[in-house]
Amino acid sequence: MEIYLPIAELSMNVFLLLGLGAAAGLLSGMFGVGGGFLATPLLIFVGIPPAVAVASQANQVVSNSISSLQVQWRRGNVDFRMGLVLLAGGMLGSSAGVWLFTYLKRIGQIDFVIAVLYVVMLSAIGLLMLAESLSTYFKRKRNPEGPRGKLHSHYLVHRLPLKLRFYKSKLYISALLPLGLGFIIGVLSAILGVGGGFVLVPAMIYLLGMPTAVVIGTSNFQILFVAANVTFLQAATNGTVDVVLALLLILGGVVGAPIGARIAAKLPGLALRALMSLLILAVAAELLTELLRTPSSLYSLGAREVLP
Repeated sequence: MEIYLPIAELSMNVFLLLGLGAAAGLLSGMFGVGGGFLATPLLIFVGIPPAVAVASQANQVVSNSISSLQVQWRRGNVDFRMGLVLLAGGMLGSSAGVWLFTYLKRIGQIDFVIAVLYVVMLSAIGLLMLAESLSTYFKRKRNPEGPRGKLHSHYLVHRLPLKLRFYKSKLYISALLPLGLGFIIGVLSAILGVGGGFVLVPAMIYLLGMPTAVVIGTSNFQILFVAANVTFLQAATNGTVDVVLALLLILGGVVGAPIGARIAAKLPGLALRALMSLLILAVAAELLTELLRTPSSLYSLGAREVLP
């Protein structure tokens, strides 16, 4: 069953797009991420132009975050003060990111930059998360009764000024740290079409030291508004938002997000982090394969030879 996507200018199977949306929604509910880190590469794999995939996926991130945030809100797993500080940085970062996206699109480098950034970011984060998860698992296996320890260390950034108390997360840190983190997530959201949760969630756990349960709801809160800002700016500036594609992804995501939230409630934090790291590495490997694969047709942009 094919449907025509007017902005992407091609026809796609409806059930394939609904399935991609459901998978992204499932990830949103389980890990507190927008799901774009998986859905955007998959859209590119099935033939959607990268610029259209990035801009349209931001719509679906909004929908996924709403569904997941409702569940986490009812459970009291949202640190609103932390979320607002992250959001302030995210709004600034997403606006700057859309400007950078427009510039890269104008010079014809946006597709290449999207692919390379995905490979670098996903590989680094996936490896770090997997290493931490395995290390924690083996330590607990050797000494189950031993102290759990903290998930984060105190670096120089923890001595920054403008400290605030985040009561829900039981933290007393500088507001500059989550503000800067939010800015980076905003830029990534605009360029890669993701909520940024695959960076935000590990950073909130390992850098800020927030409890895993609170991280998921708080990240959904920030992602929701940043993705909405990206969607509006991409539509107004670049005209790359395919409404038909976005609606199909949203319909699938609405089904997947509540299921993911229920699964997350039954799994320990260590298992969630390990699963997320494996998913991230799998997507990075596939993207790297696509980058290194020889094109089906080779061509040159050099001057054409004039025959006598």
